[in-house]
Amino acid sequence: MPVEFISASYVNDSTELNPTSNTGIDPKFLARYARTLDEAGFDYTLLPYGSSGWDPFGVAAAVSQHTERVRPLVALRPNTMYPTVAAKALATLDQLSSGRAAVHIISGGSTVEQAREGDRLDKAGRYERSAEYVDILRRVWSSEEPFDHSGKYYSFENFQSAIRPLAGTIPVSIGGSSPDAYRVGGALGDIFGLWGEPLAETKEQMDAVFEQARLAGRTDRPRIWVTFRPIIAPTEELAWEKAHRVLSKLEGNGAAAAVRADGGVQNVGSQRLLDIAARGELHDRALWTPTATATGARGASTALVGTPETVAAAILDYVDLGAELISIRGYDNINDAIDYGRYVLPLVRQELEFRDRAA
Repeated sequence: MPVEFISASYVNDSTELNPTSNTGIDPKFLARYARTLDEAGFDYTLLPYGSSGWDPFGVAAAVSQHTERVRPLVALRPNTMYPTVAAKALATLDQLSSGRAAVHIISGGSTVEQAREGDRLDKAGRYERSAEYVDILRRVWSSEEPFDHSGKYYSFENFQSAIRPLAGTIPVSIGGSSPDAYRVGGALGDIFGLWGEPLAETKEQMDAVFEQARLAGRTDRPRIWVTFRPIIAPTEELAWEKAHRVLSKLEGNGAAAAVRADGGVQNVGSQRLLDIAARGELHDRALWTPTATATGARGASTALVGTPETVAAAILDYVDLGAELISIRGYDNINDAIDYGRYVLPLVRQELEFRDRAA
């Protein structure tokens, strides 16, 4: 079974362990980081979105010009861009990158964050809007004639795009841990994103997504994407020493307090991670949860700790569950990406190749 790897892009040398006051884009760093992902063998890089952050479309275009392999995966909140405009922007990126564009639809997990850019919908409404949005994106990419649309959230007449994705469409990723997310992602997603939970809980979520795909009448189902923050070292002892140093810095940065000050944990995915962390620090082979507690579970925050061999084996446990994409990003952004490319990705791929030959 093939597996693809996802990282995330960073635009300067500020990290979670050593945050700086630099919030601007360092073009030289960005180019170096993008090339590092290409050389490390990553297949996708996520361009995240935040109300106060840089524009993922612009950075994705830049990344595409410094890479040959990595596919820019643009995080897109439907409230920030009209769907016809987004469809053209993504098709433009796809052509600039020679057919490598992908998009991750973020319905929105925090009403406080959504409100910063004028979005007043409740959670159910946000997912309902995402479903309409994805339908429009795909129709724009496929329609050879002008068309009208009259929906609950969007309405327009006689629209046609002159720019199309090179392959006729673009992979659409949807994520979340709520029934709304399972329903919309199961019905419409090419990819469905999950945060790193224990194997049993991950299997439950995958089954929920696949059931929604079946109920929607699909003959296929979304490819599952699971995200971790690996902490690796040459020996188990050194890996755990490193893990506790990482945890100490995260706790010292006050990320959990910042989450509480920003309206607290609202999305189901973060609540699930905090509940899992409360049940125990270590799960299965190498899943370590104190990093989720230290950061208020804002985003993907559970770690895999151990030697490269241990972490590769833990990743393969999720592949054996049915995950087809694995997202790994570290706390020392560029150096961790280099280490993953040298020591983790090859082990996973070699084992899968061995299995294929044996089969």
